[in-house]
Amino acid sequence: MSDLYVLGARQRQLFLKAGEEWNLYEAALILRLDTESGAVETCVEYKSPPEARASEHSSNIFKAGTLVGDTLYTCTSTEVLIFKLPDFEQIGYISLPLFNDLHHVTPSSDGNLLIVSTGLDMVLKVSLGGKVLACWSVLDEDPWLRFSRTVDYRKVESTKPHKSHPNYVFELDGDIWVTRFRQRDAVTVGGPAKRIHIDVQTPHDGLVRGDRIYFTTVDGQVVIANRQTLKVADIIDLKEINGHNSLLGWCRGILLMEDQRVWVGFSRVRKTSFTENVLWAKNIFRDGMDERPTHIALYDIPKKTCLQEFALEPYGMNIVFSIFEAKP
Repeated sequence: MSDLYVLGARQRQLFLKAGEEWNLYEAALILRLDTESGAVETCVEYKSPPEARASEHSSNIFKAGTLVGDTLYTCTSTEVLIFKLPDFEQIGYISLPLFNDLHHVTPSSDGNLLIVSTGLDMVLKVSLGGKVLACWSVLDEDPWLRFSRTVDYRKVESTKPHKSHPNYVFELDGDIWVTRFRQRDAVTVGGPAKRIHIDVQTPHDGLVRGDRIYFTTVDGQVVIANRQTLKVADIIDLKEINGHNSLLGWCRGILLMEDQRVWVGFSRVRKTSFTENVLWAKNIFRDGMDERPTHIALYDIPKKTCLQEFALEPYGMNIVFSIFEAKP
């Protein structure tokens, strides 16, 4: 089995009160895991420079990225970083005033970057040189209706509550798609309106493989849609596989392996943080439930079994956003 790269962050020590998400994480991390031997290596530990964050207490965290060949595209809340693997040489960097609570970056088919600026409810197309080529609201509104072209949103700690909270962008048959947390769907931007309903729960990742699109939902489900019909074809409830007595965690990050095996990431849900965005956890949590730590797990989708689990908190990672296969 191949090594894995896992992207996320280490949480700050909290002494008096629970921190807000935007100041909870002290260092962005990329770990390399040998899932056979259990060996773990910290490949990158990163903190955003002062000019790219709102305050010295702003979170440092790697959100969802994309691996193409030996090039890794990832983002913090206010930056896009590009690394050449396996040495993690930084070969690209972009930070723009429109960047607030970024959640995903991926190279586009035309050689640019597609970036989800979650804090502005937007998808951006940006050149590798940092020029903004397009801005699309993920809602049916002008992108500047609620936001200003003159504000540096890197210096704004949070724009919550978000009307949509988009998470993940992908291309499909010439269209640009984005998952929307609050609307429980994936929709197109910048072109003809299309929609995939993900009614079971709020989605995060949208990974296209062959004739299927794999979505994660935050409560631990993998929703599989048909790329031709844009209809949900199957739903795999990972809670049923693990047993309903476990609060698996915030489900985010998926890697498809051979034979329909998938690695999925889970970030610990702090019971003190049951707010509007984690009502799914509040609704299913009950006394005596096993609160799982931050971990990744390998599932056999056809057999509906969990094959392996790997705890991440012993290695300093408290939140997971992306999982990638590490080539030799």
